[in-house]
Amino acid sequence: MACNSDDEQVVPVGIPAVDWHRPWLLPLAGVGQAVALGLASGSVADALNVAVPTQGCPVQFTAADAAPPGEAYEAFIRRTAQVPTRNNLHDLFNGLVWLRFPQSKAVLNRLQAEAIAAQGVGAVRGPVRDAITVFDENGALLLAPPDVAAVLWPALLARDWHALLVTHRALWDQAQLVLFGHALMEQLVSPRKNITAHVLVEPFAVGCGAFAQGDPGLLHTDAWAALDAALAARLTSEWLAGKPFTPLPVLGVPGWWPANADPGFYADASVFRRARRGQWPHRQPIDTESPGPVAVAPPSRS
Repeated sequence: MACNSDDEQVVPVGIPAVDWHRPWLLPLAGVGQAVALGLASGSVADALNVAVPTQGCPVQFTAADAAPPGEAYEAFIRRTAQVPTRNNLHDLFNGLVWLRFPQSKAVLNRLQAEAIAAQGVGAVRGPVRDAITVFDENGALLLAPPDVAAVLWPALLARDWHALLVTHRALWDQAQLVLFGHALMEQLVSPRKNITAHVLVEPFAVGCGAFAQGDPGLLHTDAWAALDAALAARLTSEWLAGKPFTPLPVLGVPGWWPANADPGFYADASVFRRARRGQWPHRQPIDTESPGPVAVAPPSRS
């Protein structure tokens, strides 16, 4: 038996207990804790399937060896709406992201399956599949009201870490980094300073205070569905092929790690690296035809 700091948590042998109170896991805490409780009497797939009807998820979770020999993982999911799932943290977090962002995960799966159908699996994924993999495994979203985003985004894109995380630190009270990548979540079970997210280069305009609360009720609000819909609409092959991501060391987010209260935390150039000359974000990060930040309805508690 393994326990976290506040809630007794029984998990299968080989799956570490997860501290759902970590700030980066708060948006998943409600459903994550519910699924974790189900692990005591069944597999990861079984525990996830219990949550599917309440989350509006378009897939079910099945045994890891369910796909026939020779069929690609992504193609199998697209054909059957079944996600092969191992009994490990990696696939547990993948399932939780399906529950949190069902429309976006379905779009990414469709794009992967279409690319495989057109090009085959091959030794090289190609730019679209490569970008999808990066975001699916390691992606994150930055949510902020437009006035806050207008200050934070230029600093993030320029990798001006002092401006982003020290000078404008107080603005992070109105912003929220939401993790999407399931491998990123798995890494953060054992936090290290150099763990870095690939933040999608698209402002999502939303009132973020309630998102930061980790309130399990938010799992069922229109706000989360609207965020998922806004993200899903933005995910096209053409846009993803440009790898529209910028790095952010996750433990540098204000309030996410005790040591970052000291400005010297950000002086570590091996982690908080400056952009090289000619490196993206010096290119235009957002389509010039975009009308601006993607607006997401504020959270409702009704």
